[in-house]
Formats: sequence, C-alpha cells, structure tokens
Amino acid sequence: MEATKSPAVPLTAFAAGAAVSVVLGVYGRVHDPTFEPITTFGLGSMIEMKVWFAIAVGVLALGQLVGALWMYGKLGITAPSWLSTGHRLSGALAVLVSLPVAYHCLWSLGFQTTDTRVLLHSLVGCIVYGAFVAKVIAVRSHSAPGWLLPVAGGLLFTAFIVVVLTSAGWYLTTVGLPGGSPY
Repeated sequence: MEATKSPAVPLTAFAAGAAVSVVLGVYGRVHDPTFEPITTFGLGSMIEMKVWFAIAVGVLALGQLVGALWMYGKLGITAPSWLSTGHRLSGALAVLVSLPVAYHCLWSLGFQTTDTRVLLHSLVGCIVYGAFVAKVIAVRSHSAPGWLLPVAGGLLFTAFIVVVLTSAGWYLTTVGLPGGSPY
C-alpha cells in the first residue's frame, strides 16, 4: 500500500510556478521595452531567430509528449532503458532553446496586449516558466502524489505549444518562412 502523499507538494509546486509566472508578467509589463535585439545568433533578425528557435522548441515539446507517453506505457511498446535520460535531456534542451526567445520577448518587446493573439502569447509565455518550476518540483519530490508529474508536464507541454502556435505558427501562416530557407 502506497503511503499517503501530502497535498503540500502540489500546492508548493503550483504556488511557486504561479509566483514565477506573475513576476515575469509584471516585469514584462512595467519594463520599458528596448525594441532592439540582444543577439540573433547569426540569423538575419530578431524575429528570424525567434521563429526558428520557437520551431525547435515546438519540435522538442512534441518529442517530450511522445517520450512521456512511451515511458507511461501509453504507446503499447516497451520503452527502452535510455528513454528517461533522453526525455530529461530533450526537456532541458527545449527550455534552454526557449530562453533567448523569452528574453527577447520580455526585454526587447515587453508584455504586450495589442490584440488577442499577442495577449494570449504574453500570458502563456509567462506561464511556461511557471509550469517549468512546477514540473521540476514534481520531478524532484519523493512525496508528491502520482498525478502531479503528468499534470505539471501536461501544463508545460500545453503552454509551450500555445506559445509556439501564437508566435512561430502565426508568423509562418501570415508572413511565411523568415529570411527564406535556412539552408
């Protein structure tokens, strides 16, 4: 019989995540945006860098979903022994690749509310990092209830996908490929 799990862990995870999200949102709103790129990583412009990096994050997030489903036995095939390590590494890479994009959003552009898409992108962009904090707490806790990790992971996945769709997805369907082909 499994020991009773404390509700303190999910409460702490979601409270810490909410605090991170609010702090990012408030900073983005009160900070005077520079409207200048910090770096483009050799790409033609800030928007080009943000679109390509966001696409990479979206692909990594989809990989996270497949990996999680596979580890939880939802794909009907046995997960290989390396999958949990691969899942952690690709998740860390997704967050790492998202950081320059988020930094440019907050520092260069600020928290914007010009239309519904931009408002949703600003809100959910802040939620991504709060969800990341909640997931890290869920992963590291030995006394978390079993539902916490899939819920926190699902929230993080959903937030990443919404942010990618309201940025790179919108750009690709409205403007097209940034700077043409990257090849």
